[in-house]
Amino acid sequence: MPLYRRLLLAATVLAFGVISLGAYVRLSDAGLGCPDWPGCYGHWLGVPDQAHELSAASQAYPERPVETAKAWKEMVHRYFAGTLGLLILGIFLYAWRAESRSARSPTLATLLLGIVALQAALGMWTVTLLLKPLIVTLHLLGGMTTLALLLTLLLSEARPAFPQVSGEWLRPLAALALLLVICQIALGGWVSSNYAALACPDFPLCQGQWRPSMDFAQAFTLHRELGQTGDGRLLSTEALTAIHWSHRLGALAVLVGIGALALALLRSTWPGGHFWGWTLLGLLALQLGLGIANVLFALPLALAVAHNLGAAALLSATLAINIRLHQTKSPWQNKLQGLFDVAGGVDGTRTRDPRRDRPVF
Repeated sequence: MPLYRRLLLAATVLAFGVISLGAYVRLSDAGLGCPDWPGCYGHWLGVPDQAHELSAASQAYPERPVETAKAWKEMVHRYFAGTLGLLILGIFLYAWRAESRSARSPTLATLLLGIVALQAALGMWTVTLLLKPLIVTLHLLGGMTTLALLLTLLLSEARPAFPQVSGEWLRPLAALALLLVICQIALGGWVSSNYAALACPDFPLCQGQWRPSMDFAQAFTLHRELGQTGDGRLLSTEALTAIHWSHRLGALAVLVGIGALALALLRSTWPGGHFWGWTLLGLLALQLGLGIANVLFALPLALAVAHNLGAAALLSATLAINIRLHQTKSPWQNKLQGLFDVAGGVDGTRTRDPRRDRPVF
């Protein structure tokens, strides 16, 4: 396996780990375990645990009691995120080598490095702005975007053969399913960052009603502090309920969209359609089950983290389907290819780049 692909594979796997660690830190209320950034109470390595270190930390941050366990959770997450950043820097440098640029565009690798830089800034603002919901949600979306870009680069390195595909309607259906998953992840991030996961403690009803009292205006005011309205008042239960209820409606939309795509794939003749169809149905059932279990069992930490990983897995599967569908040539593209082949030589042969196994025109 070429070095570039090994870097991409390692970074993709690590991205899943960073997402799970980020969820664990957030859900265990350790997001402010370190009051400063990028160190922790001034420590770049480790956290204060000796008596003199604890005393110095208390003097430096008198308003923030030192909680060593939470500080370690936050620092482990930062170490993993930093390692991922170094891997992505390596991917960026490799993609800009002259040999690499002749085989692939470095645009996505450059965009990926920019996203990671933004992620670092969002991580800092998460701490300095005291878990402001908009920043926390953007930080989550940045992590998912990092994973998506890594997966796109990885799958682009392993191009399949180009068989014909029957029914180009699969592409818009897959794109719609991907959009629904992205919107639902954003809603899930908003639920988590506002601590609204238990605003509806029952299922399928919410507070014993199908449509409880809700305040959508305050619920989706973006520029506000944690637990407050835009004008500084305490965020109401009705607003938290609206956030939670919106996420449930989003889950219903994802159920319909992903379910329709999965069934279409199972009925299609697209190579790999059955595999991806069953994969989507399995991930969808798992994710819905985890969401319901989190409500019924009052958000146990393990299930809540698993729900975040399920979202990342569903995003990855839906994105992979979209990428593969766009790597598969439709009948009209194969006819166009034939014209290029004839124009390229009398015998209809094509010149191929052995590194990419794709036509060079």
